[in-house]
Amino acid sequence: MATPSKTPAVKTAPKTTAKSTAKSSVNKPTGNTGKMEDSEFHEFFVDELKDIYWAEKHLVKALPKMKKAATSPELAEAFDKHTLETQTHIETLEEVFALLDEKPVAKKCDAMAGLLEEADSIISDTKAGTLVRDAGLILAAQKVEHYEIATYGTLKTFAENMGHTDVVDLLQQTLDNEKSTDEALTQIAESFVNEQAAAE
Repeated sequence: MATPSKTPAVKTAPKTTAKSTAKSSVNKPTGNTGKMEDSEFHEFFVDELKDIYWAEKHLVKALPKMKKAATSPELAEAFDKHTLETQTHIETLEEVFALLDEKPVAKKCDAMAGLLEEADSIISDTKAGTLVRDAGLILAAQKVEHYEIATYGTLKTFAENMGHTDVVDLLQQTLDNEKSTDEALTQIAESFVNEQAAAE
């Protein structure tokens, strides 16, 4: 007796309604295009870049004064080296602005203004030619470095979240340099400045 052939079941695709299609297209990530120019977050990011741009431009003017006030040749050399590095940081920020199609504009950084004012006070309140002054200058410089490390680290994270890959790389370079400067200042302080300052 012949077995009746089975007709294969036809699977029908689930119906896609206009409503579900519209829903699926909402809030899709755009990938690493970096196209967030109209967002409030982008505007905030650029505003903070202007802030650190002001900070770097004023720091590069303050560092030669700190170098002149330093007692030890090692600290004076460190300030001289960081002056050149800070000029590079300014140029790097200008590259960042260009990548974002933004004009490099400086907005007053109240935090850096306060830190540089404190450095001036340390110079005024300590005697020239002493390692007490050097210890104070290292303290002032490391406060600046820690502020910059925090700022560049956060800005790099912002850039990552917005997909600005090229900007991330530039900010990482500056961040690494700021960390190296902070470590160099610590080494100078620990090698002889703090101990000899305490003995004065």
